[in-house]
Amino acid sequence: MMSNLQMNEAYPESSTFKSVGSALISAALSLPFTGHALAENAPDKGTISVKYLDYLDSQPGEDRIKVKATAVKIIAPVSGEWSLGGSITTDGISGASPSYHNAGLKKMEDRRNASDVEVTRYFQTSTFTLGLNVSNESDYVSKGVSAQASFSSEDRNTTWSAGIGMNRDTINPNNKIVTDEKKRVLDLLFSVTQVLTSKDIAQLSVGISDGSGYFSDPYKVFDNRPRERTNRTLLARWNHFIDLTQGTARLSYRYYLDTWSVKAHTIGLEYVQPLANGWTITPQLRMYSQSAANFYVNADTSGSPFPPNPPDDAIYFSEDQRVSAYGARTLGLKVAKQLGDDWLVDIKFEQYTQRSNWRLFGSGSPGVLPFYARSIQVGLSKQF
Repeated sequence: MMSNLQMNEAYPESSTFKSVGSALISAALSLPFTGHALAENAPDKGTISVKYLDYLDSQPGEDRIKVKATAVKIIAPVSGEWSLGGSITTDGISGASPSYHNAGLKKMEDRRNASDVEVTRYFQTSTFTLGLNVSNESDYVSKGVSAQASFSSEDRNTTWSAGIGMNRDTINPNNKIVTDEKKRVLDLLFSVTQVLTSKDIAQLSVGISDGSGYFSDPYKVFDNRPRERTNRTLLARWNHFIDLTQGTARLSYRYYLDTWSVKAHTIGLEYVQPLANGWTITPQLRMYSQSAANFYVNADTSGSPFPPNPPDDAIYFSEDQRVSAYGARTLGLKVAKQLGDDWLVDIKFEQYTQRSNWRLFGSGSPGVLPFYARSIQVGLSKQF
């Protein structure tokens, strides 16, 4: 599926509040970038994974959104040359979301159910995958299809991959601001993975996304966004095995830009350290910075508690903190334990902090309060 092709940030800077739970749980279930360039062998065993997520975000003086999500994913070999996979996710959201900047918190509650299925055909030096996905909320329905192909060199040290995904969404907000609005998004991804040495592997990916339709947030005041959005991403990743510690360092950098004038940088660093008796510990650090969308309206505390009016000649405008200019960092720790040959249990904690004055290469948007989020993921996997 396309969610496995792309390096999802799975953080508030890349997700709407209503989808943050599904983004986090999807990332938790996705296969990570490991030390192998080749993945053209059908799995010998099936795998079933269960993940539970508890997420909470807040600003000074106020808790905002709570998400509790559960997901089950199964991958099973079929006839030695095929595999069939699928997942089911359900998440509940409650709390309050700001109607503009950090102010005007409004109560909200919803439930989302999502599922996907994919089938993969394995060849000697290549694979081909087809996938379908559907997601349903009280006010939002999304349906999508995807395809991915990968090809490896004869020595299996280089793998080229290409993927395409198409989603069609229908939006019917509960406040009836709009009815039966549509959004269509086409995603393309191209990547090359190269084994550099016996200890190093690198990957370079280019992503293109073209969307049209309804991008505004119907639950926020003064929010009217362009009906087209195109973005480009460049992602570089490098894994290095360290003899001294028998651990693996993983470094990544992503550059993002779109037609809304948002430019973003993401740097990720994690270290996987195996320990005795099947234990593994993985500390993580991620740093993020973005510029504001060209239609973002800055906060003006002089008129509090009322939102500032957009400029008189503005065609598009938004007072959503998520399209402001800011920087963020995420600290995380994952602990996993192998139980025998077939069982694996893990727990992961992450703390996210966002501040305007942490923006790199420029100043952040004024008048926006700091934002915090923490998530706890617990997982159990079994091979069969």
